[in-house]
Order: sequence, then structure tokens, then C-alpha cells
Amino acid sequence: MWSAYVTCMQKYIDFSGRATRSEYWWFFLANFLIAFVLGVLRLDTIASVYQLAVFIPGLAVFWRRMHDINRSGLNFFWIFLPLVGWIIVLVFLCTPTKK
Repeated sequence: MWSAYVTCMQKYIDFSGRATRSEYWWFFLANFLIAFVLGVLRLDTIASVYQLAVFIPGLAVFWRRMHDINRSGLNFFWIFLPLVGWIIVLVFLCTPTKK
């Protein structure tokens, strides 16, 4: 899990290329765990700074994940469509790699 996290952080501004399904979800899980721990410890300011710090790397790994299933990174904007948009994006994120 942490190797995927480190890989994504090293490629924090790389919006080209591909990110496998496991790379994306391990990064997602690591971010969730870190944010959860910061929340439990009541370190709200640090948690806010952390969330701002991982926004661009998270967007970049999402973009690369979309490339991995032969879709445009612009599919990110489905998120803004109420309810249905999140479902569409979740289906895309769970789709296996396409050559």
C-alpha cells in the first residue's frame, strides 16, 4: 500500500501515463487512513493542510487511472452531476485495465 502511495506522491504533477486500479485504490486507502488518524487525534489544522497537499496528486492519479481504461481525464467532471455522477465515476474507477 505504501509503495503505491509513494509512487503517486512522486508523480504528483504527472497527468500523463497510466495508473493501475490497485495503484489508485491503495493511494485512496492510504489517504483515507491518514485523514482518519488526523481526525481522531483532533489535528484539524494539520488534516486540512494534508488534504490540500494531496489534492493535486489525487487528481493526477485519477487522471492517469482514466487513461488506464482508455478514457479522458476530463471524466472527473462527472462528479459534479448530483448522485448519478458519483456512480459513473465509481464504475470507471473499478473498471479493469484496458490495453
